[in-house]
Amino acid sequence: MKGYIVLENGEVFTGKIIGGNESGTYGEAVFFTGMTGYQEVATDPSYRGQIVIFTYPLIGNYGIQDYTSQSEEWQANALVIGECSEEGYHYLSKKSVMNEANNMNVPIIVDVDTRALVKCLREQGAMGAVITTDLDGIDWSNYQPVDEYPFVKEVSTKQIETYGAGETHIALYDFGHKRAMIQELTQLGAKVSVVPFDTPYETIQHLDVDGVLFSNGPGNPKQLEHELHIYRKVASAYPTFAICLGHQLLALAFGADTKKLKFGHRGANQPVLEIATQKVDMTAQNHGFVVDDETIGHSEMQVTHVNINDGSIEGLKHEELPLFTVQYHPEASPGPKDSHPLFHQFFASIEKKKEVTIHA
Repeated sequence: MKGYIVLENGEVFTGKIIGGNESGTYGEAVFFTGMTGYQEVATDPSYRGQIVIFTYPLIGNYGIQDYTSQSEEWQANALVIGECSEEGYHYLSKKSVMNEANNMNVPIIVDVDTRALVKCLREQGAMGAVITTDLDGIDWSNYQPVDEYPFVKEVSTKQIETYGAGETHIALYDFGHKRAMIQELTQLGAKVSVVPFDTPYETIQHLDVDGVLFSNGPGNPKQLEHELHIYRKVASAYPTFAICLGHQLLALAFGADTKKLKFGHRGANQPVLEIATQKVDMTAQNHGFVVDDETIGHSEMQVTHVNINDGSIEGLKHEELPLFTVQYHPEASPGPKDSHPLFHQFFASIEKKKEVTIHA
């Protein structure tokens, strides 16, 4: 069926729509620069409320596998693809991208000039968009910017869920976590309790955890400003590691500010410099907000990592507490595993705290 992706600025791009809502699908138009990882992107809760444009021209050639999804459902509002393979040419493929999109009722628009579309977003910034078959029926009141909508409430767990049976007990504050985070922690010998985003400090105490991980998630971190006092109290009491949205929330909790990027970082090929070692990691990223570097001097945090492409903050540590954060995804999925040792660093901080407690 012939269809269109229409940007908030009035630009129209023509394609063919497969599945979805005939009355139109609205969302924030963003682009992903990785050559692979479309299944992880579609199922990553951080993409809630967004229409994802893939810069790589051919998507779907290795199909959909059972083990790759990062959540139970497709989270992106829609996908925009240059050319979509009708079959998955991989021995582990269970179904095609097109079939899975239909099953999940998520529209895909294909045969789009994604090069021109992404060029527009790079020049003018991420913006609202709609995928539709009816150019005359567009109603922009149906679009709510991700800055203003509390997506975390939709994607966070509603009750405590426990995984693994290791000796090290970690609480994972769920703002829209990816399954790969739990897999990394349990493989390193942890018992993981996934807790709702608004879990009070007293509950964490009752769980008797050894450390806390603040997860990734969708939307504007300032939507959770009313919870910052809890996050600060928790992070001050336990060895803490934070990723992506969790990184932004702890920056806010300890005195820094955040701001929105023009078009964000989304891909599996983003270079990050560790300041102390001058080592560069290739990283997986998905974020539209960053910590404002002009506010770090007024906070309790120090910059540990920066993005080589634009100099934005990619990592922080607390001046005194066993607390560190990164903007990117060390669990990859998709992406390289260059920064996987950060999980070992987290476990080392937990063991160090245990030793101090024993000798105290």
